[in-house]
Amino acid sequence: MGAIIAWFKTWWSGICVDFTRSFIEDKRYLMLLEGIKVTILISLVSVIIGLIIGLLIALCNLSKKKGLRILGKVYTDIIRGTPSVTQLMIIYFVIFAKIDWPKWLIASIAFGINSGAYVSEIIRAGILSIDKGQTEAGRSLGLSQKQTMTNIIIPQAVKNIFPALCNEFITLIKETAIVGYVGLVDIQKAGDFIKSATYLAYMPLLGTAVIYFIIIKILIVLLGVLEARLRKSEQR
Repeated sequence: MGAIIAWFKTWWSGICVDFTRSFIEDKRYLMLLEGIKVTILISLVSVIIGLIIGLLIALCNLSKKKGLRILGKVYTDIIRGTPSVTQLMIIYFVIFAKIDWPKWLIASIAFGINSGAYVSEIIRAGILSIDKGQTEAGRSLGLSQKQTMTNIIIPQAVKNIFPALCNEFITLIKETAIVGYVGLVDIQKAGDFIKSATYLAYMPLLGTAVIYFIIIKILIVLLGVLEARLRKSEQR
């Protein structure tokens, strides 16, 4: 028993030393805090861009005009058929190469464009899940096609697709871990810098994993509360 206790004390002492070297010395934790800000900022802006693009592309895919349907299909096929890291690098190093915009904004646009393709399919499925009778009822009340879609169909579809949209947002947060390819210091890149400075791998990697888990867990709880309120209002 004494040997086990002695081993545990030695192990715990080593953990404390590595933790101090990784996060406390030279105030390296500040790098992680900045990385958290960058990750959250890019994720929030990206999800807004993705929702706007997704809605527009979903309406294109549902349009009666062939040209709009082709546009929507080409967009979703290209975006879903290529890796997000490749899209990020093309948008940053090719499309925006000569435009002096903040790196985080360009990265947000890249992730928003990527997310928009998946959001469009979620929205399209949600709209198609609404009974056609709802559209007919709206038109019979004298509403135009646009008014019916805006005031009747989309509000109902939002409740159906909300869990899928939440999942897409969570996936988006994790995908932002590749922004280091364009020189942004997010959570993952901050962990890489700490790893290079301390020659310790497991502590920075474990730290970044814990941070991502906490952010996503908080988000899941908040989105769960919002979804419960939506369902509650639906039952009234």
